[in-house]
Amino acid sequence: MEKIYVAGVGMTPFRRHPDLSVKQLAAWAIRDALADAGCEVSAIDAVYFGTTGQGFFDAQLMVPGQMAVLPLGIQGIPIFNVENACATASAAFHLGCQNLRAGSAQIVLVVGVDKIHSASKEKNMAFFDGAWDVETVEENIRKLMLLGEGVQVPHDCGPERAHSRFMDVYAAFSRNHVRRFGLTQRQLAIVAAKNHTHAVNNDRAQYRKAMTTEDVMAAPLITWPLTLPMCAPISDGAAAAVLCTQGAFAKSALDTKRRVRVLSSVFRSATGRSGDDAKNSACHLAAMKAYEEAGVGPESMSVAEVHDATSMGEIIQSENLGLCEFGAGGALAQSGATTLGGRVPINPSGGLASKGHPVGATGLGQIFELVSQLRGEAGKRQVANARFAVQENGGGLWGIEEAAAHVGVFSNID
Repeated sequence: MEKIYVAGVGMTPFRRHPDLSVKQLAAWAIRDALADAGCEVSAIDAVYFGTTGQGFFDAQLMVPGQMAVLPLGIQGIPIFNVENACATASAAFHLGCQNLRAGSAQIVLVVGVDKIHSASKEKNMAFFDGAWDVETVEENIRKLMLLGEGVQVPHDCGPERAHSRFMDVYAAFSRNHVRRFGLTQRQLAIVAAKNHTHAVNNDRAQYRKAMTTEDVMAAPLITWPLTLPMCAPISDGAAAAVLCTQGAFAKSALDTKRRVRVLSSVFRSATGRSGDDAKNSACHLAAMKAYEEAGVGPESMSVAEVHDATSMGEIIQSENLGLCEFGAGGALAQSGATTLGGRVPINPSGGLASKGHPVGATGLGQIFELVSQLRGEAGKRQVANARFAVQENGGGLWGIEEAAAHVGVFSNID
């Protein structure tokens, strides 16, 4: 197969943008990605545009990509609209790669954007209720809550803050790890403190205040064992990337010096596995296939960006990616291996919990960070001698796992 590259990336700050529309956020990221690649609008063969919230919040229920992209002069080419919950931007990326591999295009633009913060907290919470089967809500909750059974919640942990049902889900995942593997709340706090500290040096991050483990432990409770700094905020933002084949460089003005190779891009959906069958989780199976296609294993990864909608997510995904054994994610974080300067830094961007989580843009936000790392352009959060990078991004829920999962492997080695 012809080699596929990320030629350019763009990303807005992830935070609340009350004065910018979805179209304006998308335009910001798209223009930056095109400039970064040295790509003219006329060179783009296709666009994959991802958003999850625009229909819900703005009533732009159809053709959002056309409405955002056509005014930028990107016209007359295929524009595909993509939605896969929190994995929406990764789905757009994956489909862009598939188009290039099929030989139908040489240069594609992939975009992810969402503006999901509103003045109504109730509306913000209700938005997330669409990310699982809305016909079986009570059954969904029952199955997921069973994962946390048998763990005694401390009586002195304090009152819970209002939260979405997905925080209850992550709490159940956490309690399952407490019961099966001895995970501690302190290990979760170590993950959160690490990511908040990483984000201090990311000028696109929503939160840029360093935190200690003790700060995280003492923060307001969301639902045990998760405290507020362990949970991703509601965010607005956009990210974009220009993808191309090797042949595109010979016939365009694309910048070859800073390109990053896509070694693999794997997308999977959930299966009806049991809660104890982690080896058949969608993310783990996607990761194993991604490593196989890339020709490198988890031991070769220099840096990772994973989906930490809560800090528990990072622990689960460090295991799914093979960066440690199943059940050892808490110990891995506690060892310091996942912090900058450690064996395999995870979420040097700050992760979702600190960088922010504008749902439809999140996957490309992760790829933006990994491309920056592999180019050596991440500044004070740069991972030394980064050569291989892995990205994991999951979306929605079916059964007891992500409804959609993406794993990508990248390198600066041709």
